[in-house]
Amino acid sequence: MNLCLSVATTGPSACVQVSGDLVYETVDAMVDAVGQLLSQQPALAHLHLDLSELVFCDSSGLSGLLLVHRRSCQADVHLHLDHRPRFLDRILDLTGTFEHLVTASSSEAGTASPDRRGQNTPGETRAR
Repeated sequence: MNLCLSVATTGPSACVQVSGDLVYETVDAMVDAVGQLLSQQPALAHLHLDLSELVFCDSSGLSGLLLVHRRSCQADVHLHLDHRPRFLDRILDLTGTFEHLVTASSSEAGTASPDRRGQNTPGETRAR
């Protein structure tokens, strides 16, 4: 299992590129990276997780995404799950977390959009 993370910040936004497998053995690295980013960037308004190169996600990975969402909300930072692969949308849907991580968050941010699971287009952001 491998996971590669790269972080880029631009003003009030940051992007964490998540590549590889988000599983029990690797999820702590992502959660820790986001935690450090949130604590080191107090003016951060938007945190984007670029998931275009995510290969696999297990229940620990899902738990990590929920934890990142919780910590982002506590820091008053909008979390965006960018370029979600179809398999991740399916996992979110099956576990009942799609509405929590994607749809409800978009509505809260004032950018409500129709439910378009599995219809990601390049550059699309629909989560907080």
